[in-house]
Amino acid sequence: MTDTAQIFSLSGAVALVTGASGALGSHFARVLHAAGARVVLAARRTDALAALAAELGGRAAAVPLDVTSAEAVTRAFDAAESAFGVCDVIVNNAGVAVTRPVLQQTEADWDGVLDVNLRGCFLVATEGARRMVAARKPGSIINIASIGGLRILSGVAGYTASKAGLIQLTRQMAVELARHSIRVNALCPGYVETPINAEFFASEAGQAVVKRVPQRRLGRPEDLTGPLLLLASPAGAHMTGATLVVDGGHSVNPL
Repeated sequence: MTDTAQIFSLSGAVALVTGASGALGSHFARVLHAAGARVVLAARRTDALAALAAELGGRAAAVPLDVTSAEAVTRAFDAAESAFGVCDVIVNNAGVAVTRPVLQQTEADWDGVLDVNLRGCFLVATEGARRMVAARKPGSIINIASIGGLRILSGVAGYTASKAGLIQLTRQMAVELARHSIRVNALCPGYVETPINAEFFASEAGQAVVKRVPQRRLGRPEDLTGPLLLLASPAGAHMTGATLVVDGGHSVNPL
C-alpha cells in the first residue's frame, strides 16, 4: 500500500518561494514548511519576510529579491545555498498587475508587468535549474500563472499576456529539462480572496464577478494547498508541462 503521507512529504527538500511577503506567497511558504521543506522566503519587502521567517523558525530563511534583476536573482540563490543548500523546489509566485483599459495602458505599464511576471519568472527558473543541473539534483519548478493566461480578464492586458507567456514558458522548460529530472508545471488560480482585493469583492461589482464562478464563491489560499503539494512533492513525479487550474470552474463557464 502506498504511504500517502510519504509521497506528499518534502522532508529534505529546499524550497524557494518568490513573492513570499504577499498573501499567497506566505501561504505557499507555510505549506511547504509544514510538509518538511527548508524554505527560503524571497521578496522585496524584507520586513514582512523577517516576520514570516521568525514565525516559521529554524527551517526558514529570508533573502531580499527583486526578480527583475538578474544580479539580485543570483545573490538570492547564493544566499539560499549558504543557508540550506541547492534549491530543488522553486515556486515562482512574484507578480503584479496594472488595471487600466488597453488604450490607456502606457509602455511603462506594459514593461513593468512583463518584467516581473514573465521575465522575472524566466530569470528565477533558469537560474534555479542551472544550479540543480550542476548539482545533479532533480527538482520541481512551479510557475504561478492564472486563469488570465487562458481567458480574458478585463482591463489587465499586460497581466493576461504575461500569464499566457508564462504557461508557454512552462511547457518549453518542461520539455528541455525533463532529461535532467527537473519538472516544470504551472498552477493557475482563479480569483482568490486576499486582504488586497477583499474590499472589491464585497462591492456590487465584485459580487457580480463571484456570481460568474460556477461554485459561487471565491477561492481561498487553502484551496491551493493540495495542488501545490502535488506539484512540489513525489506525488506529482510523472507530471511535467502541466497546467493545473484551480478556479471553481470559472474558466470553463459558458460564455
